[in-house]
This record gives sequence, C-alpha cells and structure tokens, in this order.
Amino acid sequence: MKILITGTAGFIGFHLAQKLLARGDEVVGLDSINDYYDIRVKHGRLAETGINSDQVQYGQMVQSTKHENYRFVQLKLEDKAELDALFEREQFDAVCNLAAQAGVRYSLEHPQAYIDANIVGFLNILEACRHFGVKNLSYASSSSVYGLNETLPFSTSHNVDHPISLYAASKKSNELMAHTYSHLFGIHTTGLRFFTVYGPWGRPDMALFLFTKAALEGRTIDVFNNGNMLRDFTYVDDIVEGITRVIDNPAQPATDWIEKGADASRSSAPYKVYNIGNNNPVKLMDFITAIENAVGKEIPKNLMPLQAGDVPATFADVTDLVEDLGYKPSTSVQDGINKFVAWYRDFFKC
Repeated sequence: MKILITGTAGFIGFHLAQKLLARGDEVVGLDSINDYYDIRVKHGRLAETGINSDQVQYGQMVQSTKHENYRFVQLKLEDKAELDALFEREQFDAVCNLAAQAGVRYSLEHPQAYIDANIVGFLNILEACRHFGVKNLSYASSSSVYGLNETLPFSTSHNVDHPISLYAASKKSNELMAHTYSHLFGIHTTGLRFFTVYGPWGRPDMALFLFTKAALEGRTIDVFNNGNMLRDFTYVDDIVEGITRVIDNPAQPATDWIEKGADASRSSAPYKVYNIGNNNPVKLMDFITAIENAVGKEIPKNLMPLQAGDVPATFADVTDLVEDLGYKPSTSVQDGINKFVAWYRDFFKC
C-alpha cells in the first residue's frame, strides 16, 4: 500500500514507519517538527530512517537515503492548502494520523496548541480523505479520554464524557469527528486509545525518559501521587503491531448494531475504536524499580501529590482487539525498559 503516516518524527510514528517500510509498503512521512521537546531526538529519528535534517525545508519532499520507498515532508496539519495538495498529488491508499500536540500537563498552560493541531489539524485530515478518495483512516486517540471513569479495566463500551484535560477532550473530539465522516462519507475510521507507550526513541517528556535521565545524572525524581499510580505500560513494538493490523483491516459497519444501549466503540457506519495496551497494569514504584535494575543504581525520590489532569490508574481491556485482530502484547516491562536504557546510553553517549 501507499500509506501516509503523520507524526513520523515522533515516537510511535517513527517506529510504525520502520515496520511498514520493512514489509515493503510505500510510506510518506509527515511531521511539523515542533520544539515541544528536545529537537535532537526528533532529528535523530529522522536520521535513523535516512532523512537528513539539513535537507528538510517546509513543504518540500525529501527522499530517504536508506529506503527507496520512503519520503518525508515537513508540514503542519493546520496548513490545509499544503495538506490538500499533498493528498491530491500522492493519492494514498491509507492514512495513519499519529501527529498531535501531546501531553496532559502541557495542555493546562497551552490550550490553543491542542485546538490547532488536534482539532483543526484532524478536521483537515478528514476533509482531505473525503475529497481525495482515501477510505482507510486510522488515528491516535488516548487512554486519557476515560477521565473520571474509575471502573477498571477501561472498556471501549464505558462512558467517556467526563475528560479532565483539554488534551483528553481533543482526543474524544477526534473520535466524534471520525464517526461523523464515517457516517456521512463512508470513510473507514479506526481510533486507537493508546495506553502509556514506552521504548527506545521515546518522548523526553515521559516518565521513563525523565527517570532514566535523572538516574544517570544522579538527580532526584518527582514521583506523583506518592507513587500510588497504576499504568498499563505498553512497549512500542507491541503498539506498532496493533496499528499495523488495524491498517490492514479497516473498520467495517456493525450489522447487528442498534442505537439504544449500543456499544459506543462501533456503529452502523464503518467506524471502530479500540483500546491498545498491555492489559497488565504496573505500579509506578515497580516501574521505577525496573529502571533502577536497568541502570544499576537506586534513584532518589521526591514524593508528590497527584497532579491536575492526571488519573490515578489506567488498565486497558483489549478483548475486542484480541478477538477481531489477534492482537496480543508480549513484551515484559523489565525487557522493554532494558531496551530503552540501552538505546538511551547509546544515543546520549552516557
């Protein structure tokens, strides 16, 4: 297939591009390359896929030096004219939208960034799919949509009408927008609620990166909610395997769907929402212990209260993803953290 992946200078998008290129798909990568976090990591991901950052100019396609079937363009999703021109020129078979303004805490101080990238940008993706014949769209949602829901494990059949951050609200909005376009225009849309993804080339604003950096520099880490957090940490290779299966199996209308009391994750339209997680929540303190094992030293801790916008626990019910697509995560937390720490030491030469 010819696939557009947005967010390929980002963590998950980078790994997904690698996997699809390895199996022979033609991939066009897109990213705004903003400075939300350490730009060196984004440039490093691009270099790993054969994209020389010195050759990147806004709106100009760059050919990979490592993959003949990979090209990259720097573009903002908010730039409707350039995005439409890209869709019209390339005629994609499928689109996987992973580009977004990420981060719960950042949304408390920079709300406009989430409206621009996550709402306006996603609308532009939907409109481009509509007008240029793309019927296969998968996109990133988030476990944060569960908000005030305390029923564990989180199921896609649960109510998600009480988000507690603008980031979460923007992701729930994406699901609603996708359903509208599935119903009106027959676009097959699949949303993926990611649960705390980690692994090599991970985001510098995430706990694993921050804790590993602090440990190797001999600094104290802030541990929120006094360490009484549960997170369904999911290794990036397991996430990418799930995304690939979704791309290969576009959402289909549920022939037995009825409106009254219906499962909100599916529809009479070609629409579906999946949880994609490890289905095995881990205590934050146990996660930190695994990091200490990997780096070979204890990390000093500063226990803090729960931060605004955070939830105390996440736990993914992935039953429908298992039943529909045979998805089954297989990477243990210790193995995943060991791989991350090895990458971190190599990338930062420490």
